[in-house]
Amino acid sequence: MNTRTSHPVVYEINTWVWLGELSRHYGTTINLGSVPQREWDALADLGIDALWLMGVWERSPAGARIAIENQGLVADFRRALPDFSPADNVGSPYCIRSYHVDGHLGGPGGLMEARRRLTDRNIALILDFVPNHAAPDHAWVSEHPEYFIQGDVEDVRNDPGSFRQVGSRFFACGRDPHYPAWPDVLQLNVFQAATRQALTETVLDVAGQCDGVRCDMAMLAMNPVFARTWGSRAGPEPVREFWPGLIHAVRRRHPDFLFMAEAYWDLEWPLQQQGFDFCYDKRLYDRLDHGNAEGVRMHLCAERVYQDKLVRFIENHDEPRAASAFPGQKSLAAAVAMATIPGARLFHEGQFEGKQIRLPVFLGRRPAEPVDPEVRGFYKRLLRILKSEGLRNGQWRLCERVPPVDAAGGEAIVAWCWSKDAERHLIIVNLSGREARGQVRWPRDEPYSGLWSDLFNGKVLEIGHDGLSVDLPAWGFHFLKGL
Repeated sequence: MNTRTSHPVVYEINTWVWLGELSRHYGTTINLGSVPQREWDALADLGIDALWLMGVWERSPAGARIAIENQGLVADFRRALPDFSPADNVGSPYCIRSYHVDGHLGGPGGLMEARRRLTDRNIALILDFVPNHAAPDHAWVSEHPEYFIQGDVEDVRNDPGSFRQVGSRFFACGRDPHYPAWPDVLQLNVFQAATRQALTETVLDVAGQCDGVRCDMAMLAMNPVFARTWGSRAGPEPVREFWPGLIHAVRRRHPDFLFMAEAYWDLEWPLQQQGFDFCYDKRLYDRLDHGNAEGVRMHLCAERVYQDKLVRFIENHDEPRAASAFPGQKSLAAAVAMATIPGARLFHEGQFEGKQIRLPVFLGRRPAEPVDPEVRGFYKRLLRILKSEGLRNGQWRLCERVPPVDAAGGEAIVAWCWSKDAERHLIIVNLSGREARGQVRWPRDEPYSGLWSDLFNGKVLEIGHDGLSVDLPAWGFHFLKGL
C-alpha cells in the first residue's frame, strides 16, 4: 500500500451503520457503489491516508440466530440501543459466511466503485480478515470439515458453550484462551497445511479488492499461542509459523499490500518480525487509560524500528468510546498524545463528535447522540495540524523533562518533538489530573531557541537556551510550532 506518509492516519467506519445513516439522510437507499461524492470528499478533507471499511463481508444468518439466543448479548444490545428489536441484529462482521461483499452493502461491484472513489482521493482501502474462525454456515464446514478443530458428542454434552454440532459433525467454537468461547463461530485449525493454504488463497482474493487488511486477533494464529490453546486437538505443531508464509505469498503478487494486526499480550514485536507493517499498541492505550505519565514515557523509549510499526489509538470498535473512557479534558490530552508519536494513528467513526455509546458490532443501527461542539472543534483543529509534512514524515525525538525540586507534578509532563527541514513542532502534555510544572528541553543536538506559536490557543512563547518552563493544568497540553 502506498501512502503519503510514514505515519499514516487510518479512519475506521462501521460500514453497515454508516450506509444506513446515509440512506436515511438522503432519503434513498445508498450502498458502497452509490455513496454521494460529497461524502467521499468529506472523508478526504479529514486528511486520512487509509479508510478501514469494517464489516463488508457476507455475515452469517446462523450466527445472527445464535447471537439472538444469548441473553447476555441481547442485554448488551439493549444497553446501547434502548429501542432494540431483533431486526437490528444483522450478525457479527467477524462471523463471516463468505469473503464476498454483502449484497446489502452493494456487493463486489459496490466495493469496486468505492475503492475507485478512494483511489481518486489518494486514500487506501483496508478491509477485515479473520484467520481464527469462520461462521457455522461457511461453505468450508460442509465441504472441508478438516479445516476446523474437531470435537465429539461428549464434548458437546459436557461443554455446550465451547463445542457445537453442525449436521452430523462436532466442532470446537472459536476462542481466545483467556475468555469463554464465541458460540457463533467455529475454530479453524491453522496447524493444518490445507487450512493454511485455503486462508492464503482467501487473502489473495481479498488483496485484489483492497490495499490492506486488518487481521483480527492475529496473535491467536501464532504457533506457541495456538499450541497452548488447543493442545493435542490441533495436531503436531508446524515447523513454520502461519503468518510469514501467508504474507510472503500475498506480497509476491501485491508487493505494497499492507498487513495490520490486532495484537495483544505484548506480542507486537514478534508479529512485526513475522511481516506485519503495523500492530495494535494496546499497552499505550492502557497506560493512557489507567497508568501514569512515566509509564507512557518509558513506553516511548523503545527502539524506533518497533515504534514506527505500532497502531496508536484511544478508541476502536472493541474499546469503549474515548469520550467515555477518558472523560472531559483527559480525552483531548490522550488524543494529542496518541496522534503525535510515531506509528499509524487510528481514529474511529464518532470519535470526532464525542460520541459515548459503544455499539455492539452485531447491530445495524446506532442511537442518535448529540455532537459535543468542544470535541468536534478540537479534532477539526488536530486533524488540520496533522496534515503537516513535518508530523507525517519528520524526525521524532523525546525531549528532556526537568521537574523543579520545589514544585509537585513535574513527573506528569511528557514532551516530544518533530523536525523536518526548517519545520519544528514541540508537543508537551500533562498526563495527570492535577497541575504540573517543569522544564522541557529540546534534544541537545537540535536547535530549540526562538519563538513558538501554540497551534491551539494562538499564544506565542519564547524558548531560551535552558528550555521552556511550563505550567499546565490537569490534562493540559502545548502544541507548539517554531516561527
